[in-house]
Amino acid sequence: MARLCPAAGALQRDEAEIDRGAAADRGAGAAHRGGDARRPHPDPRGDSPWPAGAQGIVIEHLRAYTPFIADLHATYARITAFNTQLLRWQKVQNLVSRETPGDLWTRHILDSLQLLPLIGPNDAPLRVLDIGSGGGFPALPLAIALKSRPVSFQLIESNARKCAFLRAMAREFDLPVTVHTTRIEAVDPQTIGAVDLFTSRALAPLPLLFSYLCRFWGADSRALLHKGRENGEELKTADSAWLYDVLRLPSTTDPDGVILDIRNLRRRA
Repeated sequence: MARLCPAAGALQRDEAEIDRGAAADRGAGAAHRGGDARRPHPDPRGDSPWPAGAQGIVIEHLRAYTPFIADLHATYARITAFNTQLLRWQKVQNLVSRETPGDLWTRHILDSLQLLPLIGPNDAPLRVLDIGSGGGFPALPLAIALKSRPVSFQLIESNARKCAFLRAMAREFDLPVTVHTTRIEAVDPQTIGAVDLFTSRALAPLPLLFSYLCRFWGADSRALLHKGRENGEELKTADSAWLYDVLRLPSTTDPDGVILDIRNLRRRA
């Protein structure tokens, strides 16, 4: 997907719409909380966590995903609040690479949201398992964007401090997210249940990643895996032990990256 560079007037109109939507959300939220005005709520024109000039880009990118999200205003407000929380937590623990917090939108959030068109607009229930969840990418941005749809997420992460962040975000945004603090190898597949979609980002080489996924894999399972420039070599190595169908889709955020769409995963006999 090419970067969108709309006319300034269009962005100003979109930002005004977001302002009105956020103001309405703040009013509704205060009523829902019994009028507790002390609870902070993201204001897209106030203390924005986005770098200068980035708000319009964020809004326009989200607007491009409107076929897959129900409420642009609410999604923008939640993504903005999530970005703020991530920056706060990043000060005390390493949730994302210390080289990338200044570009959270492109490197992490938008990189996660690019899976939305691959998931599609279908309103059928979807059970997602994200392994090696780390700082919550891609699972948390997807859970925020898909909040109004019947999508549930289970996250496996062995680092207890990162799990504390994942659970805090699930509570903060009332997300259908369950966090398992354990190593992937230690998880009983019966605890997880049926999985429709697997996600994973920067966790392990494909042969090892496939060995993690296969324990939970079902006949109709599918995986959307973020991979970098070594994806071709990883696929060749995996071919010696695994059979699968794969689509290699170019990343919209990383010129060297791809999304691997994996189906029919099974070990070679």
